[in-house]
Amino acid sequence: MSPKLNLQTTIAGIDFRNPILNAAGVWCQSTAELDTLLTSSAGGAVTKSATVKSRLGNATPRLKSLPLGSINSMGLPNYGFQYYLDYVTKQQATDQHNLILSIAGLSVADNLTMLRQIQSSDYTGLVELNLSCPNVAGKSQVGYDFAAVADLLATIFTFFDGKLGLKLPPYFDLHQFDELSAILNQYPLAYINAINSIGNGLIVDPLTESVVIKPKGGFGGIGGNYVKPTALANVRAFRLRLNPTIKIIGTGGISSGQDVFEHILCGADLVQIGTALGTEGPAIFERVTNELSDLMAAKGYQNLADFRGKLKTL
Repeated sequence: MSPKLNLQTTIAGIDFRNPILNAAGVWCQSTAELDTLLTSSAGGAVTKSATVKSRLGNATPRLKSLPLGSINSMGLPNYGFQYYLDYVTKQQATDQHNLILSIAGLSVADNLTMLRQIQSSDYTGLVELNLSCPNVAGKSQVGYDFAAVADLLATIFTFFDGKLGLKLPPYFDLHQFDELSAILNQYPLAYINAINSIGNGLIVDPLTESVVIKPKGGFGGIGGNYVKPTALANVRAFRLRLNPTIKIIGTGGISSGQDVFEHILCGADLVQIGTALGTEGPAIFERVTNELSDLMAAKGYQNLADFRGKLKTL
């Protein structure tokens, strides 16, 4: 009999029983939704990306399911930073450490304010700084301004000594991976998360001759199967360039155990499910985990390290 499969993975000393989490923004706005994730078969949970103050988000309709994914322009609806900080701190006090606190300030000052509050709080877990939300009107994605990223990280690490990860937008040119990796490698980051949705796509309904979501004249972030090749490319490109101490969370186009396997093969340590979780609900975690286990068993792999980052080239 072969040994039991080990799906555990670790980032910055935080253990996750399996590598499959929700993506920030899906099934995580309320504490009730987060509790549901923690009692599901997920490896852990990520909070809604928090702004300093609560937000209603963009006008509806702001999300549309599509044949191969989704388009959304949610606009960061959330209950405010303190709500989520209180939750993760409370969970940590009960030895629930497999959580990620996601923050997404509307300005650099907002991000620094939240990180300073975290620094002075009792929370010692993972923090994900979202530099890549494409759906707030009038706000650019910081992740595409490498000078701004460099300045922000230089400031953050003058005072912050926590477990910090960055959620990044998708990149498309190899020189972008080179340039950004050179910046990121200068800092003790816990991880990067690649990728957020592909920003400012447009879906047209030919029957109504109209866009399908209301905000920004119909422009929104594309997710789901549409983005998986881009997500895999970003995971692979960064794994080849980043220091080994900087782990990678792969996000984009994950709806099956095979999708998880491909992300890990490209170098991901954890993965996050967004669009498919929104469609299927938390039951998806048990199904996808079982599919990953079956695939690993068929290939003779006993743990994630057996194939992580071992993508072959021709």
